Amino acid sequence: MTVFPAEPNRPRPPTGWKRLVARAPVHLYRAGLGSLFGGRMMLLIHTGRTSGLARRVVIEVVTHAAAPQSWTVASGFGPQAQWYRNLRHTPQATIRIGRRYHAVTAHFLAGAEGGEVMARYAPLHPRAAKALCRYMGFRTDGSVASFRAAGERIPFVRLEVAARSPKR
Repeated sequence: MTVFPAEPNRPRPPTGWKRLVARAPVHLYRAGLGSLFGGRMMLLIHTGRTSGLARRVVIEVVTHAAAPQSWTVASGFGPQAQWYRNLRHTPQATIRIGRRYHAVTAHFLAGAEGGEVMARYAPLHPRAAKALCRYMGFRTDGSVASFRAAGERIPFVRLEVAARSPKR
């Protein structure tokens, strides 16, 4: 099994023209073209913890469960990502997948649960799993055990559809 550094080198968010390119999916969603991403990407609309304004970010869906309806996502920039910190402050958010909106509540996964999520995700999407680990500074040997160990240190969030009140 691969040995991880004590604290991986966390990637920094892009700036300048790279930020414009990284934000392009948000603009595609705003233009009504979110269905181009299928179910692999979602638009997360969350509340800024300082400003209280609506913030938007497009993130990759790691897993989706139909009942109860939920989506699991990973913070590629670690726990310092703005969207992650904002959800910690205000866990209620809205997601858009394709053309559908869902009110969700964020639940932060413990390390062992994140390891299981990554262990299931890696065989289904090996290139994306390796890229995520490499991007976050983790070295994996391609085994499920090494992905599980990396997943224990990657911040995962499960976004569950908020319970609806019964119609009257």
